[in-house]
Amino acid sequence: MKQNKNILLINLGSPKSLKTTDVKLYLKEFLSDDLVIDLPKPIQQLILHLFILPFRPKKTKEAYKKIWNNGSPLIQNTTKIAIALKNKTGWNVDIAMRYQQPSITNTIIRYKNEGIKKLTVLPLYPHNAISTTLSTEIEIKKIINNIYPNLKITYVKPFYNNTLYIDALSKSIKPYINNIDKLIFSYHGIPERHIKKGDKSSSHCMTNSNCCEVNCLSSQNCYKSNVITTSKMCAKNLNLNITKWQIAFQSRVSIIDPNWLKPYTDIELEKLPKNGIKKIAIVCPSFVADCLETLEEINLRARKTFLDAGGKKFEFIPCLNDNKYFISALEQIISNS
Repeated sequence: MKQNKNILLINLGSPKSLKTTDVKLYLKEFLSDDLVIDLPKPIQQLILHLFILPFRPKKTKEAYKKIWNNGSPLIQNTTKIAIALKNKTGWNVDIAMRYQQPSITNTIIRYKNEGIKKLTVLPLYPHNAISTTLSTEIEIKKIINNIYPNLKITYVKPFYNNTLYIDALSKSIKPYINNIDKLIFSYHGIPERHIKKGDKSSSHCMTNSNCCEVNCLSSQNCYKSNVITTSKMCAKNLNLNITKWQIAFQSRVSIIDPNWLKPYTDIELEKLPKNGIKKIAIVCPSFVADCLETLEEINLRARKTFLDAGGKKFEFIPCLNDNKYFISALEQIISNS
């Protein structure tokens, strides 16, 4: 009999409905996080209330409408991961969102009421970043300390280089890369300053062109280094020559910061056909559950960008979601934590 465990899977979050007020509420909470828009609070709130909240909710709502299927795809797919993991292991598996519902706070209150003593928390972010992994870890520990300080938690760190995760990701990619010119690993972008702020040594990250290639504590905690590692490991698994794959970064918000990690996915997709790369497959390993950034930004908008620029073949590779190999990987990652 497998040991019973209590697992909490954390993902980023979504609006609870397509009402403009709900979209605005989600964006307000998300973008008020001091590790997302990491500027002095008065400046952060000025940008948010003058330049983002008056305009972005409507645009975001229209994007969600294209992929909304009786609910948020992110929450639906995260739920599928939880159900698959529970069915495979017999563990008690719940989900919560860093922003909005289902909330971490309500989940921890329920654990307290049920007398749960031990909890394993797994944020579904494969790569380290101050705006995701650090923000989530700080928030969870704050909530637990305030509500249920006797709850013993095990916090699972990012799994960007876990061989079972890499194997699952590689298997999900393989069916899509026959007869293509290039595989694009499109990762969620972050401002370059986030890389420097995440460097505990304050002397390694972004200091030279090959800092991500150095295996040290700073690079292990560095988002850019993490995504390079994931990509290289997958490319090796897939026997891809260096000319057959590349990394790019999507989802930038220039009003927050003009300098995000490069190259930019949308710009690269405009350029590739002009350089003879007309058949591509694209995968988004920042996300393990399909969501707005994969289903709308990549599968719809990025597809149009590439084909309008002269591309001939655009293969969208879905996220891992409840892929059986990924669920097995999660089981081992949690068991070994």
